[in-house]
Amino acid sequence: MPTSLFPHVRLRRLRKTPALRDLVRENAVTMNDLILPIFVEEGIDDPVPVDSMPGIVRIPEKNLAKEIKGIYADGVKAVMLFCVSHKKDAVGSDAWKPDGVLARVIKRAKDAAPELVVIADTCFCEYTDHGHCGVVREGQVDNDATLVNLARQAVNSAQAGADIIAPSAMMDGQIAALRQGLDDAGFTDMPLMAYSTKFASAFYGPFRAAAGCELKGDRKAYQMDPFNGREALRESMLDEAEGADFLMVKPGLPYLDILSKLREATLLPLVAYQVSGEYAMIKFAAAAGAFDEKRIVRETLGAFKRAGADLILSYFARDIAREGF
Repeated sequence: MPTSLFPHVRLRRLRKTPALRDLVRENAVTMNDLILPIFVEEGIDDPVPVDSMPGIVRIPEKNLAKEIKGIYADGVKAVMLFCVSHKKDAVGSDAWKPDGVLARVIKRAKDAAPELVVIADTCFCEYTDHGHCGVVREGQVDNDATLVNLARQAVNSAQAGADIIAPSAMMDGQIAALRQGLDDAGFTDMPLMAYSTKFASAFYGPFRAAAGCELKGDRKAYQMDPFNGREALRESMLDEAEGADFLMVKPGLPYLDILSKLREATLLPLVAYQVSGEYAMIKFAAAAGAFDEKRIVRETLGAFKRAGADLILSYFARDIAREGF
């Protein structure tokens, strides 16, 4: 701005009181924007703390109804379900069984709080004994064989009562395959929340411990290279063309540039995932006295909205529902 405009232009005029600042605020975060990820484990009696994610636990399946009622009563509007299975095999078949842990957990959640939006993460890393996101053949995940199983899992989740299906396996063509499978099963109105731009990130470490999906090796052959921006946009544009109803960028803060560019390229609702590593950094830094946790959470969520996110997956969602900003 040319200096000659001063003193006629004084931007501080609209910052001098809280009321004025509220009037001109460009973005806001409410509970309508937040989704709470939760971990549910079968076959345990007591909650299991996740050491790398202070305040987060694996919820016993038998306690889920009570926990869901509490989450909804606190003001959370939507949850993303991640299951910890004790019946893992090479293809993750428990995820498409009508009596498997995924179907049971979805039913329990919907029965406990019918108005709560239940989103079913649709992948296989939590259900395979090798930890990869699909069918492994000759050391590689077989894309097309995995698509068949992803469609089976999606239909199973829909039949169990899920409100939204969220495929996260990063297989080529997964949105088209799930859309076809759901349509063929009569679920033509089931929304798909695509993990459309999902990077092979080091920020997922705490999640893998929480969800029990550690693996030998990595997922770089199907998740995205963190250094690629144009490819990130291509991934999301392909998912939109295949019929996705939401697009997601994961992780969140390290990829605000991708989120912002994607906002310019699409009219679909955009989702940012504030992942486990982001949560852990804030928690541990706040515990060390480095900064005020509440203010940092508020600022980071505001960054997602400013960059173009409509919805935010955050492990802080229930805290915000209870305590506000």
